[in-house]
Amino acid sequence: MGKIKIVHYINQFFAGIGGEEKADFQPEVREEAIGPGMALNAQFKGEAEIVATVICGDSYFGENMEEAKSEVLKMVKKYNPDLFIAGPAFNAGRYGVACGTITDAVQNELGIPALTGMYEENPGADMYKKSVYIVSTKNSAAGMRDAVKKMAPLALKVAKGEEIGSPEQEGYISRGIRKNYFANKRGSERAIDMLVKKLKGEEFLTEYPMPDFDRVEPNAAVKDLSKATIAVVTSGGIVPKGNPDHIESSSASKYGKYDIEGFTNLTSADHETAHGGYDPVYANEDPDRVLPVDVLRDMEKEGKIGKLHRYFYTTVGNGTAVASAKKFAEEIGKELVADGVDAVILTST
Repeated sequence: MGKIKIVHYINQFFAGIGGEEKADFQPEVREEAIGPGMALNAQFKGEAEIVATVICGDSYFGENMEEAKSEVLKMVKKYNPDLFIAGPAFNAGRYGVACGTITDAVQNELGIPALTGMYEENPGADMYKKSVYIVSTKNSAAGMRDAVKKMAPLALKVAKGEEIGSPEQEGYISRGIRKNYFANKRGSERAIDMLVKKLKGEEFLTEYPMPDFDRVEPNAAVKDLSKATIAVVTSGGIVPKGNPDHIESSSASKYGKYDIEGFTNLTSADHETAHGGYDPVYANEDPDRVLPVDVLRDMEKEGKIGKLHRYFYTTVGNGTAVASAKKFAEEIGKELVADGVDAVILTST
């Protein structure tokens, strides 16, 4: 086998084209290694070479997924590479979803071996870890050197069709695949060994990790709703007409805070949804279907609640990273507490 030919996919930021203001950059191919591709080439040590780099803006890919995927697949197919690499995307949500989507498509639709890299909490990792190899990276581009060192050797193995070891050996995110093997000790002995190590406070590696879910203790019930200030927060993407803060339709990197003082209900003339993960027709027709300002105003007039908080907070839950959602919640929560809000109604789609 001669030198392995690779096509590399990156976004507008890592191509040096620009940040969010260039996120609508349409797919383009350049016959050279760019940005992280140069670091990957150095790690291949002559065994492989990036022959072309496909660049696409994160917003363009997210908002035109089928069209963008088709365009990128055509560009990749033209070079008939031995391997396709996307990213690494680290914890950039939209970039991660794009990397996962196109890696999966190249592998399944073109039959070309492929892999990508991202932080384990990137929504793209959760969506595609079972179907493609995703090298586990740090959460920011500061971890580029570490990511490249892990991606390059796995890439060579995948391209050569060599046997791929366990996630711990190769550095990729677990795909949930279990393999039979013959162990030196029976299960009961191994379990006791692990238990003893746990009791001693020593490190041990479980053979069957359990999913890790956050547990949130509910607050005490509101004693008197008739005196309470109620706020509405939504992941359904309701925004003032025109989406003034340009909240992304998927993998949102921000949230909005908007004044509803004077609004008795929301209409298609003044509000809409920015969400790209559901049919927006009914939400755009009557935004109250997602953010029930009309009903809450009625309850306010009837004295069932003290008052509706002047501001509502909104973002898009579609593909948004868990880490981003937690960050939004912490910031929004602090403001609501400072404003004397007693309870929050959280609506989805």
